[in-house]
Amino acid sequence: MRSKIFDDAELERLRREAIPSSNESAMAGDAAPHPTDQHPHVEAAMDLPVVVDSNDDEIVSHELEQMRSILEEAILETRSTPLENRPRLPRIPNISKRNRAVVRAFNPMVVTYLEASRELCETDSILLGAAVAVCRIIGAKLPIAGRATTQSSAITVWRKRIEDRIAKARALIGRLKSFRSGNNRPRIVHTVRMAFAGINISLSQPYITQKLTERIDDLK
Repeated sequence: MRSKIFDDAELERLRREAIPSSNESAMAGDAAPHPTDQHPHVEAAMDLPVVVDSNDDEIVSHELEQMRSILEEAILETRSTPLENRPRLPRIPNISKRNRAVVRAFNPMVVTYLEASRELCETDSILLGAAVAVCRIIGAKLPIAGRATTQSSAITVWRKRIEDRIAKARALIGRLKSFRSGNNRPRIVHTVRMAFAGINISLSQPYITQKLTERIDDLK
């Protein structure tokens, strides 16, 4: 049988501390702020005393209004920035209490924008803009706008590679069509032979026109 850690008197005292009395509940109800015309999520953010190092409600409201302004500015910047030029978000290894408070204050502000969003691109701009705004508030370094990041550079490399392949295919199609039309210049003939390299086909055979057409269709 388990031994009793607390006696009955101690348990009764703990129960009274855990359950507030009716008088305390009434006093808490009187001290509650009156509802305003602001969004309920914004009111929840304004009740966060950890955002600033002061208990003055006017300073809290001022800080939150400044955060809201930074959020709007970041969303507008993200919305007008091409995808390949958007900044890469940094990693924040140290999540302090102040940083957590900033994120908690931003969350209800972002919700109001997400509720009004009707497109996936708009939602993406809102989320990225909110992340950028948080980085600016907590002092995390962001790449300069317009500077190519590693990710955007990688996108440029594979896009350039695809464009080069398309250009080469178009050039080959043009020379095959030229040979099919009767152009027997040495450079054209050399290109046609390279196009059929590894295949036992003679350019003088009667069905070469059909083979040229099939090769052109494959390249398209």
